[in-house]
Amino acid sequence: MSVLTDTFTIAGDVAIPKIGFGTWQIPDGSDAYDAVRAALDAGYRHIDTALAYGNEASVGRAVRDSGIDRDELFITTKLPAEIKDAEGARAAFDRSQRGLDLGVVDLYLIHAPWPWTAIGSDHTAGNIEVWKVFEELYAAGRTRSIGVSNFSVDDLEALTAATDVVPHANQIRWFVGNTQPDVTAWCQQHGVLVEGYSPLATGELLDAGTLDDIAERVGRTPAQVAIRSLLEKGVLPLPKSVTPKRIAENAQVDFTLDADTVARLDAL
Repeated sequence: MSVLTDTFTIAGDVAIPKIGFGTWQIPDGSDAYDAVRAALDAGYRHIDTALAYGNEASVGRAVRDSGIDRDELFITTKLPAEIKDAEGARAAFDRSQRGLDLGVVDLYLIHAPWPWTAIGSDHTAGNIEVWKVFEELYAAGRTRSIGVSNFSVDDLEALTAATDVVPHANQIRWFVGNTQPDVTAWCQQHGVLVEGYSPLATGELLDAGTLDDIAERVGRTPAQVAIRSLLEKGVLPLPKSVTPKRIAENAQVDFTLDADTVARLDAL
């Protein structure tokens, strides 16, 4: 079985492919369409987008045009970080669902616990209000699972103390040298899947040559080692590229890293 079709399980019985294709910073139109088509052609079956990315329409069109059965695909989108009220959350979900035009959403996330213009500010009440809408959407079957993104342990504890459904996933920035151990541990102890965005540190890991020695030793590319390192920790990687060759290469991670290699990565 390929890691592209192998799955984690969330929300009790929902299978989520172990690698997702991220579309952050890929402009709407031919860029997003071509990248998603290249990912689907390379075997990805999990595509991650967001209303804030502005590319849902192109992502949805690429998925529809691929001819792949919708049941084989997993589609994630997100509520914009600045929306912290119930009415806004319902309207945003409707807009995303229309834009994607793919029916039921597989995973719907709160994009961040605070607006991007006020990182670190306290929006606990707004997150609880929004999460209750997420619980409604989930109960109604409009999304198969619900989760959060960029939530700290404090954010998660405040949310779960006041609501009924524990988030099924928390999508956080996660890469070698920045593994957010406290959040990762909390999530794994509470059955919350950790998804790692920017697994290549937006290219910094590759540019710095940090992984060159390890990659050479295991006979893989630095990018493949970086992405595989997440899977070794039970974290779902979301690599992003617009280059078909790299898109395919990033998914060729059907290998394991031995304990010594993992320890070296942990030490970075």
